[in-house]
Amino acid sequence: MRDSTRRTFLKGTAGVIGGSALATGSAVATGDGETGRFLINLRKVERSEIPDDVEIVHDLSSADVLVARGDQSRVGGPTATAPDVEIDLSDDDTGAVVEADGREASGNAASHNHDGPPSNTEFQWDKREQEVAGELTDKPGGGKFVHDTTTGEGTRVAVVDSGVWDDHPDLEDVVNEELSINITGDPYDFRPNGAGNHGTHVAGTIAATNDNDGPDGGVLGTAPDTEIVAVRMFSGLQGYAGDGLAGWEYAASVGCDAINYSVGYTVSDTVEYPSLIALEQMISQVANDVRSQGTVVVNSAGNAGLDMDAENTLVLPTEADGVFGVSATGPIGYGWGGKHSDNEAKWLTGNRLEEPTTDPAPYTNYGDAVDVSAGGGNYDLEAINAGNEDAYNDLVYSTINVAGPDGEQTASYGWKAGTSMAAPQVTGAAALVRSLNPDATVEEVESVIQETASMPDEGGTYHGAGHLDLPAVVDAVGGNGNSK
Repeated sequence: MRDSTRRTFLKGTAGVIGGSALATGSAVATGDGETGRFLINLRKVERSEIPDDVEIVHDLSSADVLVARGDQSRVGGPTATAPDVEIDLSDDDTGAVVEADGREASGNAASHNHDGPPSNTEFQWDKREQEVAGELTDKPGGGKFVHDTTTGEGTRVAVVDSGVWDDHPDLEDVVNEELSINITGDPYDFRPNGAGNHGTHVAGTIAATNDNDGPDGGVLGTAPDTEIVAVRMFSGLQGYAGDGLAGWEYAASVGCDAINYSVGYTVSDTVEYPSLIALEQMISQVANDVRSQGTVVVNSAGNAGLDMDAENTLVLPTEADGVFGVSATGPIGYGWGGKHSDNEAKWLTGNRLEEPTTDPAPYTNYGDAVDVSAGGGNYDLEAINAGNEDAYNDLVYSTINVAGPDGEQTASYGWKAGTSMAAPQVTGAAALVRSLNPDATVEEVESVIQETASMPDEGGTYHGAGHLDLPAVVDAVGGNGNSK
């Protein structure tokens, strides 16, 4: 999250839109011509001045923003409108930098009690390092865990994404079917529709319940008693930034405590300078309107490995005012083998990780717009390409849905790495804060997450205020209604 006045580094008038943070696919402006989509800033143009043949796709007038379709050139001046951005996931249909499918939810290959084949939760280094719960611990039988204080009860979180497959044993009764929506305009519901299982993976990281009673068990989210509102903004492999903003406003209107938005795009080199400013300004207006309703906007910082402070680079929506940006970290060597390979309780400690869980991932964007870092997964491509399946353990393991040849979905688990996987760790933390202190303001929620974060050696460039520290977060809030 960056002060929107810090735009002096944007020099020149030429740029390119590309590099989606949700995927490695492309993003293109759609406002040119007579039928393209674009955004209108009602602070720059009167609504009465908009031609009748310009279609209003989404009315976000509480933020003085409209999402429209038609001839952009006929509406206001150069700062009154900005092209909408179409995000194309065709180059990566799941939205992760690296990924691998794991077991089906009905799998039966595991043993519990940290001996033999690992149960599903034993792949969750991201939750174990955060001391989320006793069943994920490296210290069986002792210690206090985050879920001893709160599991996120009484909170509601929106996942604005590719849809959530709620027919998963670890997501049953988690997703609010009545409030969940499809915001794309296609005739289907909120569940995934051709854009893979990215949203399902994100939802599990936030709120999976570990209720799968199969022999492998399930996986556990940061806030398993929070309620998920799924807002699908992708129809097939295409989505629009304007639909995402409409999803933010919807989430706030139904009382969501936080929004997880693991979507983004990089702007540089082909869009006119006024359009860059106009686009960022309207995103900021929507973010701040949502914040005024009590909803935190958590966003992935992007997977391009970019310095967001560099000239002619703008990563949206992370750099917009009012957006809480999260960079990604992860280990190298988690459960790769050695003398403790058959004892998952020691995977974080016994193998002497080559890189710690706080190591900045090679793909993560970095810079002043990062508010905190969190576990998004790391990877050793050389090891993966050499066929070392254990190398996938360094990615984030969560719920997924897998489509068969007939299109029927199967509940499963899988690994993904990306800042998309880091953001839901923080969204879950926001739910924990609100469960302990329902009256905490957006600023208080964000502040306690930042003030309790631990600072790794790489410093603020990669970690913002520091690395997410869930035990410190819940200790600071304390369950007594105080966020300080």
